[in-house]
Amino acid sequence: MRNRFDEQLDLLNNSLISMGALCETAIAGTIKALLCHDLRLAEEVIATDKEIDQKEKEIEALCLKLILHQQPVARDLRQISAALKMITDMERIGDQAADIAEIVTFTDLAESTNGSHIAEMGAATTKMVTEAVEAFVRRDKVMAQAVVDYDDVVDGLFSSVKHDIMHMIAADPARGEQAVDILMISKYLERIGDHAVNIAEWVIFAITGKHENE
Repeated sequence: MRNRFDEQLDLLNNSLISMGALCETAIAGTIKALLCHDLRLAEEVIATDKEIDQKEKEIEALCLKLILHQQPVARDLRQISAALKMITDMERIGDQAADIAEIVTFTDLAESTNGSHIAEMGAATTKMVTEAVEAFVRRDKVMAQAVVDYDDVVDGLFSSVKHDIMHMIAADPARGEQAVDILMISKYLERIGDHAVNIAEWVIFAITGKHENE
């Protein structure tokens, strides 16, 4: 019985890795689409969001199956509960990457964003998502805490983007509408960082039984 349960936990881990990889693809794709005004890639990101939604449903079903049929002990139950929370944040990450892609489909911001800190924000949030999921699989509290701490980097880049926007408007007030779009994009990325922090905090809960907000 335990061997079967462990096999299903492995399947859960692999499914989370797969969902995390889709999130990484969505973030990287939406940033590239933005910087290059690649409409085809933007549409691919929107399609990837649908894959992320489907993966969330599959993992949720697996978690419920493990709880109902396998009667997990406390430590395993924490891991399953954390996974259920994590997939909600990963689904939101997919949504926000798709929101950026939607902006790309109706306005060309390539010239305006290539000189900004948007690309760095995209790389930073991708790193956070990747390492948060990896920390769960490894049961690595130190790695999870590093993700939480790294959010300061994303917040700093968000402030830098806001400064970029102010300089843009000062140089050319007619670009106000573009500035609003860029601010929205940077806010979506900042939220992705927040979701990665949530994932990391649930990893810590799965390991320790304590949540940051408790």
